[in-house]
Amino acid sequence: LAQVAQDMPETEESATDFVLGGDTRLAELRAVLHAAELSEDGMAMAHAHVDLADAGEHDAVPRAQSLILGLGFRTAELDHPVNSFSGGWRMRLQLARALMCPSDLLILDEPTNHLDLDALVWLEAWLKRYMGTMVVISHDREFLDAVTDVTLHIENAKLNRYGGNYSAFETLRSQQLELQQASFSKQQDKIAHLQKFIDRFKAKASKAKQAQSRVKALERMEKIAPVLADADFTFEFKEPQNLPNPMLAITNANLGYSVDGIEKVIVKQVNKSVLAGERIGILGANGQGKSTLVKTIARSIKALSGELTEGKGLNIGYFAQQELDVLHPLDNPLEHMIRLVKELGATPGQSSREQDLRNFLGTFNFTGDMVKQNVGSMSGGEKARVALTKTIISKANFLMLDEPTNHLDMVTVELLAEALNKYDGTIILVSHDRYFISKTANKIWEIEDEKIIEFKGGYQEWLEWKERMAKAKVATTEPAKNTNAKENKKQSKQESVVKTAEPNVAIDKDLQKQIQKLQERKEYKKPSVKRRAQIKKAQYKQKNQTSS
Repeated sequence: LAQVAQDMPETEESATDFVLGGDTRLAELRAVLHAAELSEDGMAMAHAHVDLADAGEHDAVPRAQSLILGLGFRTAELDHPVNSFSGGWRMRLQLARALMCPSDLLILDEPTNHLDLDALVWLEAWLKRYMGTMVVISHDREFLDAVTDVTLHIENAKLNRYGGNYSAFETLRSQQLELQQASFSKQQDKIAHLQKFIDRFKAKASKAKQAQSRVKALERMEKIAPVLADADFTFEFKEPQNLPNPMLAITNANLGYSVDGIEKVIVKQVNKSVLAGERIGILGANGQGKSTLVKTIARSIKALSGELTEGKGLNIGYFAQQELDVLHPLDNPLEHMIRLVKELGATPGQSSREQDLRNFLGTFNFTGDMVKQNVGSMSGGEKARVALTKTIISKANFLMLDEPTNHLDMVTVELLAEALNKYDGTIILVSHDRYFISKTANKIWEIEDEKIIEFKGGYQEWLEWKERMAKAKVATTEPAKNTNAKENKKQSKQESVVKTAEPNVAIDKDLQKQIQKLQERKEYKKPSVKRRAQIKKAQYKQKNQTSS
């Protein structure tokens, strides 16, 4: 059994050694070998070496390092201590450690939360090759479609099994709900008909037995439950009071951070404008500067150089990756809302304002006693909804969302996407959820090699454009390579012929001219049988003369 440990690793081990420790079989055999060496048991040492070879000792380090690099680390970081990485990167090392373990059953609980798109695609490819049984919990429907072939759905304290990936489950589930609703309606009609007969004839002696049999039939009947909605809450972003246009202009800006007075530039020479109503998805590998860009626009950090010009009346609502970490675990959602309203400068009345905030929390499915429940005891999805309420209540006209779908279930992600599509303001979002980006973004900013590449179109159009660019690049380079190879082969063939024809010592000049003349003729490229005989005869004569 292999699973991702949920605790944050605290160790000075190198990243490679930490991931290598996930191979429990290898660790056991190394301990056996060490014990054999201490006891100087030659036969035990021999067996241990054979077992280690069978367990993959010879390529264990490269396998561990390939997992680390696949999950987005740089080659220079392979020997860095685990404690030197941030929390998100350490959780990636926990994932790599689980993948390193030879297992029959692999359990993954939201493995994509800390991954960028490149690492996500790599993980999909790795899991497709995994030979054991895998159980995965994820809110990323495209990830589930890629790696699963059975779906288990938990509803009303029951576990239901569906054959197929998530898309197949959605289809089967909708068909099942339609049949259930039709069966429920049909059964209700039958119950009403039986009840009508019972009420009419239960007191009539001649019909009493028939009425009694219908009473028993009603008691034996297995009741079909009505179809209930999956979600009884909605997201609704407040309508912005004004929309300046442009919302923001960035001019000749270098973005990054400063450590001990030393500036580290992540994104260079940014010249971009953000217009009212735009929905911009920011893509790029981890470490390229996505969060740095978002934090700079959200005023959390300052640009190293250049100028950021905000439109008049710009009001930014910012949801950060670490938003769940700054929630007060001992406070309840209502206390969070009251504190936020005070921070925004409002002076709410006691009962009416509290009731308004309760009503607002109710739209996020925080009803009844849940508004008084400590945030620390809530699930990850419930904490994420609390954090989102803080962003929504600000009535911002410019939303900055950095990985807002982490910890949210698929129904909530769908509701959030619909709410963002109805929102009139401007949105900049960072997300590894491909479905969420494709549903919400109409423009893509890709950060690569310290530059921002702008694409006017949604995520799917951007993917198609990237594929066309990759094919065009291959088409541009491959013919040149083929031509060069052909020319090189032709040149090599000519050089070999000339080399064969060239004597090592001085020979008769007339004979040399005869050979050269034969080589320069066009027919030499495809010589006839007669011509080949003439060449061989001349070369044979040359060889004999050289020998003499």
